[in-house]
Amino acid sequence: MHLNFSLKANNFWLNVDMQIPDLINNVRELDDFMTTPSDSLVETVRKMPGDLLILGAGGKMGISLAILAKRASNEAGLDKRIIAVSRFSNKAAQAELTAAKVETIACDLMDESEIQALPDVENVVYMVGMKFGSSGQEAETWGVNTFLPGVVAQRFRDSRMVSLSTGNVYPLTTVSSGGCKETSPVGPIGEYAQSALGRERILEYFSRKNQSPGAIIRLNYAIDLRYGVLLDVAQRVYHQQAIDLTMGHANVIWQGDANAMVLQAFDHTRTPPFVLNVTGREIVSIREVANQFGEFFKRKPIFRGSEAGSALISDASLCHELLGPPSVTLNQMVRWVAHWVKTDGPTLAKPTHFETRDGKF
Repeated sequence: MHLNFSLKANNFWLNVDMQIPDLINNVRELDDFMTTPSDSLVETVRKMPGDLLILGAGGKMGISLAILAKRASNEAGLDKRIIAVSRFSNKAAQAELTAAKVETIACDLMDESEIQALPDVENVVYMVGMKFGSSGQEAETWGVNTFLPGVVAQRFRDSRMVSLSTGNVYPLTTVSSGGCKETSPVGPIGEYAQSALGRERILEYFSRKNQSPGAIIRLNYAIDLRYGVLLDVAQRVYHQQAIDLTMGHANVIWQGDANAMVLQAFDHTRTPPFVLNVTGREIVSIREVANQFGEFFKRKPIFRGSEAGSALISDASLCHELLGPPSVTLNQMVRWVAHWVKTDGPTLAKPTHFETRDGKF
């Protein structure tokens, strides 16, 4: 099937060389590609001392990250324990991990006794967080995002920890600036973002106190064909729904690339924690990608409002310098998402609310 998107020739050949599919047609193909490790990731896992525990592994990213880590371990010729921890209220997620030879532990992480019962592991990925539904549940949001990290940091004081944070800790910034760098002043808007910054500060405190090496990943909008900013925009174009342009720009990154970068951050853990923006190379214009989807669907996008001069955007040039650029280009993601929507691929029905400017989620 030929799609009406122009790709530069060098991008096309790069994709062929990287064995990146032209299209993704079903969930099996999606999951297989997303959990295929690169040579550089295999080398990171080969050098990683000990096993890996993933806290909050039942979420959108956690399942694919755990399976990616297991496959990297296998390709490195190792038999590392990859242990996924979550409540696992979704039993299908637990079954998927088990089928991939990832160990699972059902655990209520808000119960300190259950945290203490977890196995001692040399490496920890911390993915627990509360964002959607945080408005009206501010106390619970702070409990999950700020209190819990302190409990976990104390429990795993002898481990290296890579922790997921968010670009929401930055203020809105001008598009012309290129986005906030790791050294830019923080300025969280709303209680979710404030509590996310609180998580970072608590992790930094215990890292310094216990001399525990860590890294903090400020992630902006991982993309899976089943959810993400591009899916939100594509669905609105396809169903002829208005697109709010006030937050007219965003960052996106393929979730497989984001997962790999989270794991590769273990090569850079230190005390105090190493802070790293993880996102794509481009500042994405919502208007432009909507028009691209409109060309594919042969439907004119409906816009509401106009672009503000500022947006929630990050500069991930340090990440790309240290870990390499994302393997999947923006053009490729747009192609995949357009095809997915056109062919009625399944979604998680979880909007990103990327257009939110007041920090209320």
